Amino acid sequence: MARAVKVLTTLRNHWKKTTFGVCLLSWGGNWLYGKHCDNLLRRAACQEAQAFGNQLIPSSMPLKKATVFLNPAACKGKARNLFEKNAAPILHLSGLDVTVVKTDYEGQAKKLLELMENTDLIIIAGGDGTVQEVITGLLRRADEAAFSKIPIGFIPLGKTCTLSHTLYPESTNKVQHIINATLAILKGETVPLDVLQIKGEKEQPVFAVTGLRWGSYRDAGVKVSKYWYLGPLKTKAAHFFSTFKEWPQKHQAALMYLGPTERPPEEPEEKPSRPPLYVRLYRRLWLYWSSQIPQEVTPEDWEELKLSTIELSIATRNRQLDLTRTEDFMDICIEADTVSKGQFCLTLISTVICTQGTEGSFGIDNEEYEAMPVEVKLLPRKLRFFCDPRMREQMLHAAVQ
Repeated sequence: MARAVKVLTTLRNHWKKTTFGVCLLSWGGNWLYGKHCDNLLRRAACQEAQAFGNQLIPSSMPLKKATVFLNPAACKGKARNLFEKNAAPILHLSGLDVTVVKTDYEGQAKKLLELMENTDLIIIAGGDGTVQEVITGLLRRADEAAFSKIPIGFIPLGKTCTLSHTLYPESTNKVQHIINATLAILKGETVPLDVLQIKGEKEQPVFAVTGLRWGSYRDAGVKVSKYWYLGPLKTKAAHFFSTFKEWPQKHQAALMYLGPTERPPEEPEEKPSRPPLYVRLYRRLWLYWSSQIPQEVTPEDWEELKLSTIELSIATRNRQLDLTRTEDFMDICIEADTVSKGQFCLTLISTVICTQGTEGSFGIDNEEYEAMPVEVKLLPRKLRFFCDPRMREQMLHAAVQ
């Protein structure tokens, strides 16, 4: 008893050290508990993946081949460790023939896609920049019509992963988020996503799944990390100082655009049986004679708009995905130079040509590009991405309501 009283007296007399020790032990205990919970999540996910790997397949059927494009530099260099700890074991246990391709520098994924052989799955492990590079390399191929039908999986490892909010449930736990994305690939549910083709005057086209931003808010947002020492005030500081450097913050633009178009009927996946010989001969004769008759071509109804704006953005509808819509369009958001941020004009279009000066830079899927006159074209439902079944059910349920 006397010893316990002595210990309590010592703790009371050295209350500062006692407080520091209690805080350190609490933090250490919470950190260890978090690691333990992460290990339990990994174990449960591996057991679920093992069930896919244990499924029997015919001896004549080859294993599905999955090609992973991993950006080790994503998430400040932590992407490789995150992938090997949380995603790689699940993929290997699922029975897939996994090939991991690690990129060494920016733009390498575009070149590697040109050399990629046939694969059953494409998996992107990184952030928005990695997604943009992979789909650009994929759609630049001469045989992109065939390769664009390959389903794509996305494992969010980067600092910005815009697409993950559409495909997977929200989670504050990074490990849980990566596991959900990896298991969604094994479950096989896919959703079609629109793609923007952005083509300049000289360079090859760039492709994006989110959109294009150009303006003062975008330029200020890039500089936020420069004011890291201001903590929660860094965003306001970036916009405040950018106002002094550039005033008035106006960008001149000229738009030519088309309105929304109805989606043409989809081609059936299964090819119909070959018709009889007399039917084929009749069709060829009809096509030949109909081609000799001159047909009037209806000109496209282009509209032109000249504007002065603080911010201009062209975005797909992938963030608010509607699986039942019958029209294809993308959004133009124009931030007028006479109103505050948040008041804007929304225009729905299917194809647009955007021409403007060279001040500032474009943000294409959060990647910086030199500003120049560009043509932006919508490629509706161009790619299929793996999606968590729960998110797909939510999309269908929201569309019904």
